[in-house]
Amino acid sequence: MSPRDPASACGAGPDRAGTPGRWTAREIVLAVLALGLAAGLAGLGIWQLQRRAWKLDLIARVEQRVHAAPVPAPARADWARVTASGDEYRRVRITGRFLNDRETLVQALTALGAGYWVVTPLQQADGTIVLVNRGFVPPALREPGTRRRSEAAGTITVVGLLRLSEPKGGFLRRNDPEAGRWYSRDTAMIAAARGLPDAAPYFVDADDLGGAGGWPRAGLTIVRFPNNHLLYAAVWFTLALMVLAGLVCALLRGPGEEGETAERSTEAPDHVEPTARCQESAMTGTL
Repeated sequence: MSPRDPASACGAGPDRAGTPGRWTAREIVLAVLALGLAAGLAGLGIWQLQRRAWKLDLIARVEQRVHAAPVPAPARADWARVTASGDEYRRVRITGRFLNDRETLVQALTALGAGYWVVTPLQQADGTIVLVNRGFVPPALREPGTRRRSEAAGTITVVGLLRLSEPKGGFLRRNDPEAGRWYSRDTAMIAAARGLPDAAPYFVDADDLGGAGGWPRAGLTIVRFPNNHLLYAAVWFTLALMVLAGLVCALLRGPGEEGETAERSTEAPDHVEPTARCQESAMTGTL
């Protein structure tokens, strides 16, 4: 019997290296989900950029309105067409007489501290009512008698910024007309509580009516729009890149690599015995 070939005993011969592993169904699903998530996050980033462009245009339009010459406030026939995008913060002019006995105090927090907006109805010549925010008063001047000298009598022209109604109340508190607690300038609710028919769906933040140092103190309207959309877009795009980076790392590690490593580790002891047999066979062949 011919001696056994040591190479044959050692299992040498045709290349037995495995072919590159294919992706498992689990890995394919993971890749699809990761790509979908990244696409969704990128879409949110693009949406924030679009919102930023819209906000910048809005700010530019409002700035133009605030500093423009005053125009007549929308008449009753145009009330239904008054919108935030087309009319809010427009500089307007109204003429009429104040109904001082029907004023409403709305809680306010301003640069002068906590207090109240004094919202007084102004009746125009055609009988329609426009609520006018005459300005701010501190709690000590809550009662009309403490500031009676500041009340305008007779026909008066008011110039100010058109503002839309603030329905229902504040963020956590609702208007309570019966208790006389007001947290927002809700034109419809104030008009109903004060018995004012034909009230406009907007109010006017008046310019100073009482002169320097007088009360109510007007001109405290803050025209400010939050514009953090660029930051939000950066966050969404960063998250999308992180998802893609995680997917790339998983793919570079190779499909099934962990399973193959574990398999090689399990089979490692079995290679010791064939090596010893190979050495014994080689010695026998030599003898």
